[in-house]
Amino acid sequence: PLQGCIRIPGDKSISHRALILNAMARGEAAVSGILDSEDVRSTARCLAQMGAAFSEGTISGREMALDAPSAVLDCGNSGTTIRLLLGVIAGQDFTAQLTGDASLRTRPMARVTTPLARLGAAFKGDKERAPLTITGGHISNGIIVSTVASAQVKTAVMLAAIQGEGTLRYTEPALSRDHTERMLSAMGVELERSRGVDGSHTIEVRGPQVPEAIDVNVPGEISSAAFFLVAGCIVPGSDIVVEHVGVNPSRTGVIDVLKSMGADITLTNERTVGGEPVADIRARYGSLRPARIEGDLVPRLVDEIPVLAVAMAHANGESTVKDAEELRVKESDRVTTTLNILASLGVETTEQPDGFTVSGRPAEPMTPPSVDAGLDHRIAMASVVAGLPLSGETVVRGADAINSSFPTFSKLLDTLRD
Repeated sequence: PLQGCIRIPGDKSISHRALILNAMARGEAAVSGILDSEDVRSTARCLAQMGAAFSEGTISGREMALDAPSAVLDCGNSGTTIRLLLGVIAGQDFTAQLTGDASLRTRPMARVTTPLARLGAAFKGDKERAPLTITGGHISNGIIVSTVASAQVKTAVMLAAIQGEGTLRYTEPALSRDHTERMLSAMGVELERSRGVDGSHTIEVRGPQVPEAIDVNVPGEISSAAFFLVAGCIVPGSDIVVEHVGVNPSRTGVIDVLKSMGADITLTNERTVGGEPVADIRARYGSLRPARIEGDLVPRLVDEIPVLAVAMAHANGESTVKDAEELRVKESDRVTTTLNILASLGVETTEQPDGFTVSGRPAEPMTPPSVDAGLDHRIAMASVVAGLPLSGETVVRGADAINSSFPTFSKLLDTLRD
């Protein structure tokens, strides 16, 4: 069984935003709890190439006036880095080229480049895939209606908008992660948020506005906590607590789903830190019911679906995931790679264009997984969790990908197994 209390590294999404927004802001900020991962280092490195100054946890803001990079901006494996920095550079009066590793160069970028081009950013050559060459400096805000609920797309557009002229009205079909809105509001940027009767969400923000630097204490990332929460629910005899986790309502779909499955999940010590709700989360082993994930719930847990699928394998009945096309454009096609994990366990699944079904088999023995995670860190960690309650050796090829988002994952897991 897994027993004990752990504190996970800082939220990756908030870490990226704390660095980027404070680098663009007026004044100095002390930032603590930043996730020390390859993805976040990519963001810091690229910002430094554009003149941002980082010293012993302090960021000196550039008041929107970054420097043209003298070399290509290498975003590594980080989709967040490249998409958000495209929004930053869209409002800067220079040209830059951004690229990344083999995985990043396969991921779709038109969802960001298309709205930025509509606002006035200019792209040379291919706008679909990295490497991308962008010329910024002439943003004219207007109406953008996104067909996807994506925090990366929304943030990129907002980062351009606060550097432009006029008012941006940005609508997404459902609420995606709202860390950017919360942080910009805390930094004094005026914006309005509203919800349509169809569940859509709209943000209105005028430009130009210069954010004021703020200190940020980054809470633990619920996407990282999810691996331990699911492990606590499926490994017999387990009782674990994950401390100081961000429980922003736009991110807590994983908790809602686990509770709907009958999981023994409780939140304690609830509080607010830097504008973000935070809590300690306890997970204990117990029997699980099937789950249904669809509609507005998907944007609130899209990154957690692979590990939730592992929980579904232990539920008594058929679980369903729908409306999750976004899974196919992550670090891997996560519909296919998630089902590879379950197939390795011996669990029956059915693949759909926008999701899948899982036939749980809690009373039947499963085989330890043998999976090729490729360059996808979440598939690698979900595979490890899948093997925890089973006897025999778990094999995860490509597990080095975990370092891109959660380099202390194995160490914390060992702590709970001691």
